[in-house]
Amino acid sequence: MNPYKIVVITEEMLIDGLKMISDVRVNRTIASKIDTLTGIIGEYVFAQFFYDDWRKNNVGKNKGEVDFENIEIKTSSFPFNENLNLLVREDYALKRKAPFYIQIILDVESSKAEQIKPNTKAYICGWATAEEVDKAILKDMGSKLSSKGGYKCRCIPIKKLHSMDEFKNKLKSIKI
Repeated sequence: MNPYKIVVITEEMLIDGLKMISDVRVNRTIASKIDTLTGIIGEYVFAQFFYDDWRKNNVGKNKGEVDFENIEIKTSSFPFNENLNLLVREDYALKRKAPFYIQIILDVESSKAEQIKPNTKAYICGWATAEEVDKAILKDMGSKLSSKGGYKCRCIPIKKLHSMDEFKNKLKSIKI
């Protein structure tokens, strides 16, 4: 089993994230009422894991670009289980390619959650390369609002992602 990394979401992260929503919201299909906040918090969680400081994020500065240099963060709010997937929207994957994609699951109480609460666990599930994402199956995963999402996603089961324990070394290898 992949030893998932866990970051606990703080009230301070949520307060700051709520302030950022209007700056970063994009005009696209909405899958849930907390989509934008979920993405913001995912970037905060990665910054906390990677830099040991959630404030070292690029939220509001990277609209339309990858989230961190060479890294795209994909975040879902869903009750955590190992049958979830790294999801990369087909249209996003065509517009920009990051060498690495990381899946984070915010372990909310219900698949229909309309809020993220302080002390929610965020599971950093692992990573995949752009090549692995491009080869992944393509399917409409639906949305929390209907059975059809209206768009297709590249899907990789989180059980098949590379461990975050390997990530920093792999990232260094492409920066040489």
